[in-house]
Amino acid sequence: MEQGMSGRFRVTLAQLNPVMGDLKGNAAQALAAWEEGRAAGADLVALPEMFITGYNTQDLVMKPAFQIDAMEAIKALAAEVADGPALAIGGPWVEGDQLFNAYFILKGGQIASRMLKHNLPNELVFDEVRIFDSGPLGGPYSVGNTRIGSPICEDAWHEEVAETLAETGAEFLLVPNGSPYFRGKHDVRLTHMVARVVETGLPLIYLNMVGGQDDQVFDGASFGLNPGGKLAFQMPQFDEAIAHIDLEQGADGWRILPGEEHVHASDWEQDYRVMVQSLRDYMGKTGFSKVLLGLSGGIDSAIVAAIAVDALGAENVRCVMLPSEYTSRESLEDAEAVAKALGCHYDYVPIAEGRAAITNTLAPLFEGREPDLTEENIQSRLRGLLLMAMSNKFGEMLLTTGNKSEVAVGYATIYGDMAGGYNPIKDLYKTRVFETCRWRNANHRSWMKGPEGEVIAPRVIDKPPSAELRADQKDSDSLPDYPELDAILDILVDRDGSIADCVEAGFDRATAKRVEHLLYISEYKRFQSAPGARLTKRAFWLDRRYPIVNRWRDPS
Repeated sequence: MEQGMSGRFRVTLAQLNPVMGDLKGNAAQALAAWEEGRAAGADLVALPEMFITGYNTQDLVMKPAFQIDAMEAIKALAAEVADGPALAIGGPWVEGDQLFNAYFILKGGQIASRMLKHNLPNELVFDEVRIFDSGPLGGPYSVGNTRIGSPICEDAWHEEVAETLAETGAEFLLVPNGSPYFRGKHDVRLTHMVARVVETGLPLIYLNMVGGQDDQVFDGASFGLNPGGKLAFQMPQFDEAIAHIDLEQGADGWRILPGEEHVHASDWEQDYRVMVQSLRDYMGKTGFSKVLLGLSGGIDSAIVAAIAVDALGAENVRCVMLPSEYTSRESLEDAEAVAKALGCHYDYVPIAEGRAAITNTLAPLFEGREPDLTEENIQSRLRGLLLMAMSNKFGEMLLTTGNKSEVAVGYATIYGDMAGGYNPIKDLYKTRVFETCRWRNANHRSWMKGPEGEVIAPRVIDKPPSAELRADQKDSDSLPDYPELDAILDILVDRDGSIADCVEAGFDRATAKRVEHLLYISEYKRFQSAPGARLTKRAFWLDRRYPIVNRWRDPS
């Protein structure tokens, strides 16, 4: 190359939202992105990891009929993009009796190159060692005269794949990802990617998908780093977006030309967006458009109602107040005020009559026994029955409203207030629920379908939490106060700490032991609980898989 001459390479990055198992729909999204790239003069149009199938596929991708269908979809897509830029897209690939997580480069009507994922994540929500075989360390692929290396997601979290690619002639790295959100995840990604750039001396483009899949939300925020680790561009977080990124070749190799740098929101906003997005996609991708929930006048159901309205619009949310004689006048007023402020439908369904019938039915069996937790739980289960009846009749999905503190210690009635199809606040501790309500009252964003301003009255946030299943009941009668409970749970659950760690942090040993006991004996409830948005690395479902029968207790 003559001195002073420079090469140009344009990559169109498609940060899109696939639907699990919708091979035709995902291929159509890829084709539309490719057409946009072709119109913009792109050399390569790139989509994220496993985009043709959606991600995280879990065991679905082990089904031979699904594998064949997915590979056929890739071949059909290759034929459609024969005339124009190369298209890079993730999907499964079978060779003999081996199954790989692959990244395909489609050119000239066929699969021109194939990268196979080498490092398989096997922690947190990932089970890839169980599902996929490890691909060999490979070299780069060519698009025109440019050689590109594509470490697939986890491959870029370790040294050897990127190093091998650099040594075998890669001129820049394009990393396709299916990387789900947890609080603080972006900084973790950035640290790893900067390390790869520093080790290889190559520019790196990190491409992630967006959208909800069961409990996980993929948060996009795709970015580019130049040698030395300087940020060249950053795409929006959570939003679908297509960006045309230019690289320029000079005397000292390739550089990404500076592009738009979208700034990340606060942790509070990111968490709230995840809860909204996960519900919106869970509904949209399963074919539901409307929800209902029991609105008690308490803070948990209030924040779930706000999340539902922001996700789906007030016209698609039904709030139901199901009072008993223990329901305070304040709760009735507060529930109605929340429904009114959010603009959603509000039903008033007293449970006294049904409760009397059940009490009379059981009276001969329970004769001579004092009322206890049984009678409290009957109220909760009766509410669950009535809400499920409405769900069936109106075709609305029932949302459940237990926060992470309650889910952790089993402070919820199985087949009662745990009934439902999805729980938006399953991974949000009670202390964070308070703060999230305050955040939502003070902030409004374009992605929210709900109204601006105060939607949860301060009185709802400030009053002492109560299940209202008996006279003058407060949560603090049964549990430590939430700041203390959440701090202990943070040690035991989120940090996998010990009783000794709790004591060292200043908590009473007997209290910590009680919380540990409740945590372990509630496993059977969690096993049957609705899925919900994952906000942390220790969400209850795939991140933390404990036996239901378990006699071990920490002796420390």
